[in-house]
Amino acid sequence: MSLDHYVTLGRSGLRVSPFCLGAMTFGEDLGWGSSVETSNAILDRFIERGGNFIDTANAYTFGHSEKIIGDHIGRHPAKRDRVVIATKFFSNLFEKDPNGGGAGRKSVMAACDESLRRLQTDYIDLYWMHAWDANTPIEETMRALDDLVRSGKVRYVGFSDTPAWKVSQAQVTAFFRGWAPLVALQIEYSLLERTVEGELIPMARELGLGVTPWSPLRSGVLSGKYTRENAGRQKADRGAWAEASLNEKTYKLIDVLQRVAKEQASTVARVALAWVQGRPGVASTILGARTLEQLDNNLGALDVKLTPAQVKALDDESQPTLNFPAAFLQGAPSFMHAGLRVNGVQAPPSNLTPKAGTPRY
Repeated sequence: MSLDHYVTLGRSGLRVSPFCLGAMTFGEDLGWGSSVETSNAILDRFIERGGNFIDTANAYTFGHSEKIIGDHIGRHPAKRDRVVIATKFFSNLFEKDPNGGGAGRKSVMAACDESLRRLQTDYIDLYWMHAWDANTPIEETMRALDDLVRSGKVRYVGFSDTPAWKVSQAQVTAFFRGWAPLVALQIEYSLLERTVEGELIPMARELGLGVTPWSPLRSGVLSGKYTRENAGRQKADRGAWAEASLNEKTYKLIDVLQRVAKEQASTVARVALAWVQGRPGVASTILGARTLEQLDNNLGALDVKLTPAQVKALDDESQPTLNFPAAFLQGAPSFMHAGLRVNGVQAPPSNLTPKAGTPRY
């Protein structure tokens, strides 16, 4: 697969590259990101390879990430029209303003205008709610987003890091009221974070949301940099974020990744990314890169074709603990227990096992 093997995002006509360029590291404002020059080079390389999907947020490097994209792409119509720019609202960049963050109508409208100014564009292709705002009715947020779509300032909308029940409520509300529906869901998903397979992934597939995983390498833990041999000696670039995952369970998984990478004549990072991109429901995986070398290495994952045996080995070593029994996630019959009567009919014991052909998530 190549980077210009575009896919439609969820139940929409928006075509995006199978990998999305994450811009959280654009700018050195936090002390560990990429310089403006390096960020521009990363953008150019990604687009030259066929990538067209760029993801940022109003909070990334305090707005500098958006400005870098605006200076390099947004202000140039020929460049702007060929890419899909996604950004997020929620964070309060003005601490003394009680309405400067969240998902209330006043905040959403203001945040959109501020992002448009920094991005130097007339419209945002995909506008994400960065996180759920428990203090704002979801219908208020969805109506505000619908108004932005109708005004032409936003083309499509999506949710990031929001509980499945709240996403479902928002989507059903939009459907029944004729508002712009959600087309995508951004969630953390990797070999070390698979709990989303319990509710979020099946929900996204059912409601027509394209999944765009973030942190597919778990803050670099699965980049190949950390191994059992250098345990405790390799300093983590992101400190506690990465170090919290460096334990025996992770090293066992890395052992399997190393074996598969050797079989594929590839790298640990590429194998981990290929696994995520191949998961059911995933549309475009978000890549983070602070250097051109990191970007080139990660894009090589598109050339990795994992065998069924290799996928099974990775699946087995990373099995998550889910909230529901596996049978529920495989579309099992609703009468799960022997002796239960459904509409007066006795449910036989054989119904404890899903029948052949049952849809599987």
